[in-house]
Amino acid sequence: MTTKAYGAHAADKPLEPLDIERRAPGPHDVQIDIAYCGVCHSDLHTVRSEWGGTLYPCVPGHEIVGHVSAVGDDVAGFKVGDVVGVGCMVDSCQHCASCAEGLEQFCENGFIGTYNGATKDAPGHTLGGYSQRIVVSDRFVLKIRHPQDQLAAVAPLLCAGITTYSPLRHWNVGPGQKVGIVGIGGLGHMGVKIAHAMGAHVVAFTTSDRKHQDALNLGADEVVVSRNRDEMKAHAGSFDFILNTVAASHSLDDYTALLKRDGTLVLVGVPEHPHPSPNVGNLIFKRRAIAGSLIGGIAETQEMLDFCAEKGIVADIEMIKMQEIDTAYDRMAKSDVKYRFVIDSASLAG
Repeated sequence: MTTKAYGAHAADKPLEPLDIERRAPGPHDVQIDIAYCGVCHSDLHTVRSEWGGTLYPCVPGHEIVGHVSAVGDDVAGFKVGDVVGVGCMVDSCQHCASCAEGLEQFCENGFIGTYNGATKDAPGHTLGGYSQRIVVSDRFVLKIRHPQDQLAAVAPLLCAGITTYSPLRHWNVGPGQKVGIVGIGGLGHMGVKIAHAMGAHVVAFTTSDRKHQDALNLGADEVVVSRNRDEMKAHAGSFDFILNTVAASHSLDDYTALLKRDGTLVLVGVPEHPHPSPNVGNLIFKRRAIAGSLIGGIAETQEMLDFCAEKGIVADIEMIKMQEIDTAYDRMAKSDVKYRFVIDSASLAG
């Protein structure tokens, strides 16, 4: 089935209209007419081959919300008309230890990304949500329970939401804990909202004092300007958990020093250049840990969506037409968005 999409033919080319082929739904497939697709920094990195290994033509997009338009004969959990989502994965091996535990993001044979992942479908790699339609295995489709008028703002939950929810959940963040969120961007703004909803005392860290009121509006109890040494020092040894969403290389010591004994600093941003090597003494003498986290499994992503629906949590978004994507990329690279672009997929019909 031919579907309108937007993609790039090379790293130095702008995104442009494409006609792509989607497979007919198999027995366990769900066909989704895409309503909205969030714009993730990973989209930009991949299109411009900043991480290497990009397969062209590249159609990005892994924050997808839409409506079921067809289901395979053996699909029991979804029906035509259902509001659904698709995140960063569309398949995994389904038989390794991680998959058996519902941790498909850590598939020991490599999960299949929603775009740029190996597939039998033409052109040999997956093509993502910057398109009118997608066909996905029912194992990787998620139910959306938010009201209709919030669906565009739900789209970023499929990546930014689960990327922050998963570590907060895994490290049992909740009432009585002091939790830091480093960076108030696409990921960080979701981290503040979710940690607040979990009942923690939330401290937002930003390099810019101009984001102070914004962070409070998102649900932070306190805001620290990380470049202010006195503000940082005032919080030394006081945090149970810090979630670091910043993808630029920086000193981790500034944050490990803020942790209590047995506190954990979790990284979800991958910097272009490695962070400076941390001070090991900072870790040893307080039994502190530096850890990492990667999106979330399908069951946990569903749990996150249900939690956010119950708590009324969505992303702060700016809606764009598909034709505005290159401008959006340039703005996103300058952090000129509060806090996530979302594509209105109806614009593809124009």
